[in-house]
Amino acid sequence: MSAEIIMILTLSVILLISPFISNLLKLPISMVEITLGAIAGAFGLLHNNEIFKILAEVGFLYLMLLAGMEVNLKEILSIEKKIFIKGFLFLVILYLLSIASVFVFKLSIIFIVILPLISIGLMLSIQQEIGKQPWLDLAIKIGVLGELISILVLTVVSGYFEFGLSKELLINIGILFGFLIVLALFFMSFRTIFWWFPKLKLYIMPGSDKYFQDVRIAISLFFIMIAVMLVLHLDVVLGAFVVGVFLTTFFEHNKDLEHKLAPFGFGFLITIFFVHVGSSIDLTQLSLELLLDSVFLTILMIILRIISSFLFFKELRFKNTILFGLSLSMPLTLMIATATLAYQNRVINGYWFTVFVFSAVLEVIIVMIGVKVFNRKI
Repeated sequence: MSAEIIMILTLSVILLISPFISNLLKLPISMVEITLGAIAGAFGLLHNNEIFKILAEVGFLYLMLLAGMEVNLKEILSIEKKIFIKGFLFLVILYLLSIASVFVFKLSIIFIVILPLISIGLMLSIQQEIGKQPWLDLAIKIGVLGELISILVLTVVSGYFEFGLSKELLINIGILFGFLIVLALFFMSFRTIFWWFPKLKLYIMPGSDKYFQDVRIAISLFFIMIAVMLVLHLDVVLGAFVVGVFLTTFFEHNKDLEHKLAPFGFGFLITIFFVHVGSSIDLTQLSLELLLDSVFLTILMIILRIISSFLFFKELRFKNTILFGLSLSMPLTLMIATATLAYQNRVINGYWFTVFVFSAVLEVIIVMIGVKVFNRKI
């Protein structure tokens, strides 16, 4: 039996059994998929394959599209000014603490990017577990700002990996800011157009039609934006995220769009991405030192967020401040993306790539358990 057939069968089995294992162990399915990918890779059932790699890359971008669809710019702009300022200060403090930690513990510069990463994807799973809470609602709003900044930082870092400290990097950053300005004008133009012609939204993206026009438009915009980002030499992650934000902000009437797009992602493409991440882990490198480094990194990232969260102590008090900080400590997807980018560009070696992936997974376990226990007992 050829290696390709074995790989197809292995992926099929992982796709099939992951939900059952996730439900049985009460763990996020992404963690299960990464673990199964690592085990399959260790036994030689998954190997380096160009199609496997491309599907994984598309899966990650699709995940960023869905992450962007959790962000409605209208809601962000409606955040109370005082909270918005405090949220920005929270992120400033988090980045300053991260920089200080890098120098105190003599870590690599890449940790300045890794330590303050924020992603809201898994925060929604907390909401499903414990229901809506005022502190969690605030955390999601601040998390959106954090994720936007994290993706912008990731885009700049991607340019640095490609061009180094050179004139080309400055040009790349200039293109990025130019793109953001054009994007802002684009969003304002659409807001005006839809204000004057409100029925245009329904014509462009009807809630229901036999040709699935809304899905076609979403996927078309997704690939068009990827092409634009490739032409501009910008990180395609930003493009995928922006499309998601655009769809939610201007076509919020179509409540079913995300539900139509999510099954294909979480049932196939995104699973392939997490399995690919797992298969990239070299289990032969597992050691006590690696586990200790993973635990250290995990605890450090959680502590930095909790310390920064005390900026909201007046609004949240002690218990909810801790819960707020914990809920912002699960940048699983962005952390893995940054680690993958750094590893592919040889900024970190296989050892530290494994440390970052283990830490990302370990954070989810600790936070999920910590939030449930802390929210129930204290």
